[in-house]
Amino acid sequence: MADREGSTLFGEMRRMVRTSGAVGGIAARVAGERFLGLKSDKNAHAESLKSVLGGLKGPLMKVAQFLATVPEALPEEYAQELATLQSNAPPMGWSFVRRRMQSELGPTWQSRFAKFGQEASAAASLGKVHRATLHDGREVACKLQYPDMPSVVEADLRQLKLAMGLYRRMDNTLDNEEAYDELAQRLREELDYTREASHMRMYGIMLRGTPGVAVPSAVEELTTKRLLTMTWLEGRPILRRLEENPPEEERVAYAKALFRAWYVPFYRYGVIHGDPHLGNYQVRTDEEVGFGCNLLDFGVIRIFPPSFVTGVILLYEAVRDGDTEKAAEAYRIWGFRNLTKEQMEVLTVWARFLYEPLVEDRVRTITPLDDPMYGRRIAMEVHAGLKRTGGVRIPREFPLMDRAAIGLGSVFYRLQAKANWHRMFMELVSDFDEKAIADRQAAAIREAGVPTT
Repeated sequence: MADREGSTLFGEMRRMVRTSGAVGGIAARVAGERFLGLKSDKNAHAESLKSVLGGLKGPLMKVAQFLATVPEALPEEYAQELATLQSNAPPMGWSFVRRRMQSELGPTWQSRFAKFGQEASAAASLGKVHRATLHDGREVACKLQYPDMPSVVEADLRQLKLAMGLYRRMDNTLDNEEAYDELAQRLREELDYTREASHMRMYGIMLRGTPGVAVPSAVEELTTKRLLTMTWLEGRPILRRLEENPPEEERVAYAKALFRAWYVPFYRYGVIHGDPHLGNYQVRTDEEVGFGCNLLDFGVIRIFPPSFVTGVILLYEAVRDGDTEKAAEAYRIWGFRNLTKEQMEVLTVWARFLYEPLVEDRVRTITPLDDPMYGRRIAMEVHAGLKRTGGVRIPREFPLMDRAAIGLGSVFYRLQAKANWHRMFMELVSDFDEKAIADRQAAAIREAGVPTT
């Protein structure tokens, strides 16, 4: 299969051996606690699990982050530990870097750079980043994929399928089969750095002229399927700046920039960044607006049918107007099937969580300042309601939207920024037209050279 190019049976088996203990440990403890009433030291196991996954690199770390947002998928202690996982895998040695760079750019690869840092400046789930300087003076970031990652991805997806199958047997409230298909496709796409380079170009097009938002540019001649070279953006981790207690004006500027970074592409082009963890954006001083953000890592990108955005707008109107018929049509467009009245009411609790800050025409925070787990608490409430009213099959488009909402909500909570989000939203959707989105989306995809398969 094309999406498994480069995967080897030996590589997959080796990965399975390394990860089966971690995944099996979760499965055994969850099953033991739920079916047999067994008690274990969950806090200790959760910490060791985080340590194992953080050291393994690869998609299991992403999967862990994803599962941590699914209510009751894991015991609370596990969810809390896994939610803190970031792309902090230990860097690999210089000898590996030299070999891999030679395989990607040829034996004279070093001559193509004026300077190339031997120490990694960052480590991600699928690769590591080195800072370098080109002969024309440009500072660049070189993201180099870890060895044998296609095998790692396939092995981790098998583990995920097993874990989700076990969970489904214990609790059939949510049918996540399509969610698995979606996650699998995105992870396989993420292996191709030439695809990510095209996503980066597309985001540069979509966010062109957006105040306070910067996107790196790919260096095409130094990019392959396993090496992505891009312009270096100066910025700081958002948490590090927040530790310095910046003034409210600065925090508001960051929040507005992040809002635009995520939602201009979605509401104007039907595209969303599907990996909103804290490591994928930085804060910076912006020449135009004073403060802004860098948007990073374009491996997990979802291009929606324009009709999906129509459904989002309809649901906003349904929440605003208390219109159950509009809500029903929105859920139908999103792909939910055969919903009962009770199930719709439960899902609308989630919709109110998403849209309340956009409905109210006033200055406010996006999330309550006194509840850091607000998003997760609402998600658990919805999950309990669906369990009470019967199972629901989750459309494959839904999980990334869900994850983006929870991820962004946690960032906005940390920023504690107040703004009139309703007016910012209306600026994006006041002239909403599904055909116009389709036209803009097609033009951006064509200009960026994004693969259609």
